[in-house]
Amino acid sequence: MKLRYLLPLVFSFALGSSAAQPKEYQVTGPIVALTDDVITVDKSGEKWEIGRSGATKVTGKLAVGSRVTVHYRMGATAVDVKDDGKGKSADAAKGAKAAPKSGDASAEKAKKSRS
Repeated sequence: MKLRYLLPLVFSFALGSSAAQPKEYQVTGPIVALTDDVITVDKSGEKWEIGRSGATKVTGKLAVGSRVTVHYRMGATAVDVKDDGKGKSADAAKGAKAAPKSGDASAEKAKKSRS
């Protein structure tokens, strides 16, 4: 009898801990534009475009002008790495090496030839 109550609890804990989800957000306001892929909501004069798919759960009928609360999560679509993880970008490091320093012999020669 105790096993019947314990087993669902164990499974729900295991599923919850293994499938970490990003934080959920929400925006509320009237719909100002609506397509099959995007809902645009006006939040205090600011237009929020939120993507949607066939898997998006909708309660009620969506229509322009309807006041809605849209629940969403943020997710990356692409990531471009700009440096090697050491704090400076590789391009900046190359540029710093290429720039002549004031103590360089070539810089000294250029100054003398101008005089």
